[in-house]
Order: sequence, then structure tokens, then C-alpha cells
Amino acid sequence: MQEPLLGAEGPDYDTFPKKPPPSPGERTRVGALQNKWVFLATFAAVLGNFSFGYALVYTSPVIPALEHSSDPSLRLTQTQATWFGSVFTLGAAAGGLSAMVLNDLLGRKLSIMFSAVPSAAGYALMAGARAFWMLLLGRTLTGFAGGLTAACIPVYLSEIAPPGVRGALGATPQLMAVFGSMALYALGLLLPWRWLAVAGEGPVVVMVLLLSFMPNSPRFLLSRGRDAEALRALAWLRGAQADIRWEFQQIQDNVRRQSSRVSWAEIRAPHMYRPVAIAVLMRFLQQLTGITPLLVYLQSIFSSTAVLLPPQDDAAIVGAVRLFAVMIAALTMDRAGRKVLLFVSASIMFVANLTLGLYISFVPKHGTHNTTAGLESVPVGGAAQPLATPTSLLTLVPLLATMLFITGYAMGWGPITWLLMSEILPLRARGVASGLCVLVSWLTAFALTESFLLVVDAFSLQVPFFFFAAICLLNLVFTGCCVPETKGRSLEHIESFFRTGRRSFLQ
Repeated sequence: MQEPLLGAEGPDYDTFPKKPPPSPGERTRVGALQNKWVFLATFAAVLGNFSFGYALVYTSPVIPALEHSSDPSLRLTQTQATWFGSVFTLGAAAGGLSAMVLNDLLGRKLSIMFSAVPSAAGYALMAGARAFWMLLLGRTLTGFAGGLTAACIPVYLSEIAPPGVRGALGATPQLMAVFGSMALYALGLLLPWRWLAVAGEGPVVVMVLLLSFMPNSPRFLLSRGRDAEALRALAWLRGAQADIRWEFQQIQDNVRRQSSRVSWAEIRAPHMYRPVAIAVLMRFLQQLTGITPLLVYLQSIFSSTAVLLPPQDDAAIVGAVRLFAVMIAALTMDRAGRKVLLFVSASIMFVANLTLGLYISFVPKHGTHNTTAGLESVPVGGAAQPLATPTSLLTLVPLLATMLFITGYAMGWGPITWLLMSEILPLRARGVASGLCVLVSWLTAFALTESFLLVVDAFSLQVPFFFFAAICLLNLVFTGCCVPETKGRSLEHIESFFRTGRRSFLQ
């Protein structure tokens, strides 16, 4: 090839133009994705969600064992069993309330580590329980730990993750919670109920040990004036190949603009209250889809309808489907985008809830009533109504509809509401607002769980499912009108969107 005339170099002579050099942000992302330490930090943190999922369903094998306990002081009545199951949500709400203070006072990492204290104490109380109050207090303490981690872990992950994988890492809390639940179900087949509580201590200890070697969030360190430590933390998280100067400067500038505490006057500003309102409403609407009552009373609902398979087998199949759907969400969230998955999720849940409501309304039920406490009074149709044939393929509908619902929830409104909460909340209010989201979420879950049986007794089993279907339609409207797309954007870009209103930031 001949040299350009006069040796000049410029666009007129550039026959084979070179690829333009990557921008600072691209260099940061490329280096960060090659670094494995950020994934280790993520794993250490989400062990708290593993414990949360384990503790949430701890009562599933324990309540039946205690209902037939040979010890009169531990034998549960129907009312005691209900409180033993539902008090976890009150503890989680209290944990979310405490996170409003601890998230900013101790930092994200130390708050997660602090949750090990009530968690370990709660499991110890239940393992050595000699009276019902010890079971109740232990259940409340593990719920408190779960609520605290639910508010702190998504914030920690969003602040340490590179934008290119923040969606995938943001789905890992839900994924680990499902693994925790499945571990409890598996161990429940092998261990007595006291040893189940002892086994729950294991993940808590491992979490504390691993997090001891992990860095704190660079954004939190900068907000406390620990700039050198924040730079070292970011360098450790991004790896030696990443050019962190550009990202560090962005974070530093954003933190300096928000160095003072948020005032009540500023809360009324749209760039503060809009993201907080969106995050809180998403957590509220997520619970109103019916996920908590469905999981809590899953086997009882199957027992109260005409089903082909044994109810306990149906419940196990649904658990496996939930795990598979969360994995799909983790792999597609950074490609498809948050809003697309939210639309798909709400549509699937609407179809599933509507199908369950119609099936319960029009398909004949079993002749044998369910013996599970609380759903015995579910109406089973008139006396003249013919009995369903247990072998009819139509009786697979409840299982298939529930699998569809769990799939839809786990693909979108399950993990994405937690991820978006940590992405869109402004830095100055992130700790307090994330705790508020968890508080609202678990108070709503408690109210739904306690009122579900009352509604079923007063009306019928199909009424709650029709209500949940209507909420899913509302979720579609809410997603289209209020939820921004945050795929591939840094937290600073997202915050600039709410501050300036320029949609170009998120397009």
C-alpha cells in the first residue's frame, strides 16, 4: 500500500479507518466485566437472601410437626400456627424500618453483616425452644433479619455492580432466596425441626466471614469523606484492566452535589419524591399481585380445588418452576430491558390469576374437604354439583395456572422491583427510602396473608384471584406511565434523568 500523498494523515486519506478508541465509560465496563471479584462480593452479600428464603418457609415442615408434638407446651393450636407463620412478616417490616437508619449510619455492608445478630439469635431460640413464646420470638427475629437484608442487599449490589451486569446481579437476591427455600424443603425431609433451625445458622456464619473481606460501597465511602478508601474499593471491584478514573470522577461529583442531608423542603422536589414514590408503589403493587398468600397457602389451595396430582407434589413442582423463571430473568434483564419484562410479567400473572378464578368458579371440586387449617371453610359448590373426576386432565389447570403465575412473577415483578428500587432512588435518600420500601412491602404482605382467609370464608376462593388479576392490569398501566427504563445506565445517569427530566439519559 502506498503512503498518503506528502505523508499527510487525515480523514481524506484514511482508506481503512481505524476503530475509534473506546470512551472512558466503555473502558470502565470492559475492564469491570473481566474482573471476578465483583461477583465474589455479590455472592457474599446475597447469602443473606439465601437465609431470608430459608427462614421464610421454615414453618412449612415445622408447623405440621408441632401440631402433633408430644410436648404439650409446644403443641400448636390453629391460632398459634397462624401467628407462627405470619409473625415473620411483622419482623420483616420492623427490619425494613430499622434499615431506614442503619443503611446510612453503618453503611450497606455493615448493615448486612449486622443482620446476622438477630438471625443467629432467632434460630438459636427456635432450636432450643421450650415454650411457644420462644418460637414466636425466634420467628420474629429471623423476620427482622430478613427485612433488614432485603433493604440493604439490593442497594449494596447496585452500588458495586458495573452497569452492563447490574440487571443480572440485581436478580441474584431473588435467585438465592429461591435456593434458600428449596434447601429448607430438602432438609425438611431429612432433619427434625430443631436441627432445621441449627442448619439455618450455617449460611449466616459464612456470609459474615466472606463479607469481612469485601469492600464497602464506594458511593457510601465517598459520602463519608473516605475518598482514598473509596478509590481502593472501586479499583478492587473493577479490576486492574479497568480505567476507573472516569467512573470515580462521576461518582465523586454526584456525591459532592449531595453531601448535605436531605431536608423536608427538598423532599417536595420532583427529583426526590418521584423516584421514591415509584419505588414504594412498585413494592406495594408487587405484593397486591397475590404472591405472598399464594406461596403461604399454596398446598392448601391445591387441596381445596380439584387437582390431578397430590397437593404436596404440586407445591414442589411450583418451587422448581420458580427457580427456573428467576434464572431466565437474570439472563435476559440486561438484554431485554426492565420495562419489557415488567409488561410480560404482569400480562402472564393476569392470565394466570384470571384462569384460577374461573376454574374455581366453574369446575366442580373434590368430594373430600381439605384438612389444612384455615381453608376448610372454602365453599366447594352446591350439594347438587357433580364431583370432579380426579383423573380428568382438566384438573391440571390449577397446577399449570400457578406455574404460569410463578413464572410471570419471577421473570419481572419479583426481581425487577427490588432492582429498580436500588437503581432509581436518589443517593441522599437511598438508605432511608429503601427501608421505607421494605416496610411498605411487608406490612402489605402481612395484611394480605391475614385477610386472605377472612375473604375466602366470607365470599369464596375465587374472589381473591379476581382481585389479583385486576391488580395485574393496573400494573401494566403503571409500568407504561411511570417506570423508566434503566438498562445499561449508570446510577448517575438515572439520577440525572429525574433531576433534569431529559429522557435522552435513558434512551
